[in-house]
Amino acid sequence: MVLFLVFLINLSLGSVSIPPKDVFLGLFGGGSSSESWNYIILNFRLPKALTAILVGSGLSISGLLMQTLFKNPLAGPFVLGISSGASLGVALLILGSSVIGGSFILLGHNQIAVAIAASLGAFFVLSIVMILANSVKNTMAILIIGLMFGSFTAAIISVLAYFSNAEDLQQYLFWSFGSLGNLSWKELSVFTGVFFLGILLVTPNIKALNSLLLGENYAKSLGLNLSRSRNSILLSTSILTGVITAFSGPIAFIGLAVPHITKMVFNTSNHKVLIPAVAIFGAIIMLISDTIAQLPTSEYVLPINAITSMFGAPVVIWLLIRKRKIS
Repeated sequence: MVLFLVFLINLSLGSVSIPPKDVFLGLFGGGSSSESWNYIILNFRLPKALTAILVGSGLSISGLLMQTLFKNPLAGPFVLGISSGASLGVALLILGSSVIGGSFILLGHNQIAVAIAASLGAFFVLSIVMILANSVKNTMAILIIGLMFGSFTAAIISVLAYFSNAEDLQQYLFWSFGSLGNLSWKELSVFTGVFFLGILLVTPNIKALNSLLLGENYAKSLGLNLSRSRNSILLSTSILTGVITAFSGPIAFIGLAVPHITKMVFNTSNHKVLIPAVAIFGAIIMLISDTIAQLPTSEYVLPINAITSMFGAPVVIWLLIRKRKIS
């Protein structure tokens, strides 16, 4: 109910305010009282709101999986270096033309090209992480490997940025701010398909995730194939994080904080409850952040990354101080 209410408010607010009644009619009643409002709702705000729901849910679930797998409350969806790989792919596309030369870039700098470059970069890092995951038995070693990949790709991006011209650098910077409003219905359908593929890989691992809370030895004593479960969790997280970064850019805070907020509210560690709960909480927080970023009645739109961090971090700090513990 709260999610649907926030969803309607998100659709009604923006540079042009649309009454919630007309938003509801535009979605379910065959059209609002204004043709221009219908066009704005169906072609701009609805795809953006649905993107916000997918991004918030996907990042929150990924963060929960990583915190459980690595037993680290500071682990988030980007610890595997997948987001860094996506960022490197986009940097090579946008900044590479300045450094390597125009002949290096064949696809241009449009949204589809950026998504393809980000996907290829994410897949490259994913492949290496999955290969190393089978060679390394220690789960914490995988975490360190992911962090090292992040540092390595950040170094390459810094070199590319140093030699790039101002126009390309600005374009890459805008992409790094994150955005929810650049997807067409066709792109959103691809996003949704890959998103649900990642979700399908999560559901068979609920028992494994609950077992891992009590330690790897306990999980093995239950007959759990730890290597297979770990690979499945890593793959699902990588798919969710990769597709979100490819289509929306790297978005901070949500994946790290929402699992903690959800655990505090529900006071449970059962992933059968937590996974749908963090998905709903993440979607709600992302929609609220997007509504604030739109600066209602203004033509300006703030970077979504600025909103998620600016308003989210103090809330989490307050919750942690009030709760006085983190799990």
